[in-house]
Amino acid sequence: MQLGLVVGTATATRKHPSMAGVKLLVVQALLADGRTPDGEPILAADRLGAGRGETVIISSDGRFTRELLKDDTTPVRWSVIGIKN
Repeated sequence: MQLGLVVGTATATRKHPSMAGVKLLVVQALLADGRTPDGEPILAADRLGAGRGETVIISSDGRFTRELLKDDTTPVRWSVIGIKN
């Protein structure tokens, strides 16, 4: 798990069937201080409704993502698992 800042959304004209109806967020991963960027922004699947400017908790846990999207063949790696207040 890692903190990240939502910096935007992404759209796709075609995507894997497991991603139907799933919002795609562009998330800048953050270091432990919660402010310093950690690498390049990543694409994360979001079923929680996070928006631009919100701090989220992201995970690359494949098992959780497969359960979230209800598909064992999904290509999604990162997913939003929480929104920080």
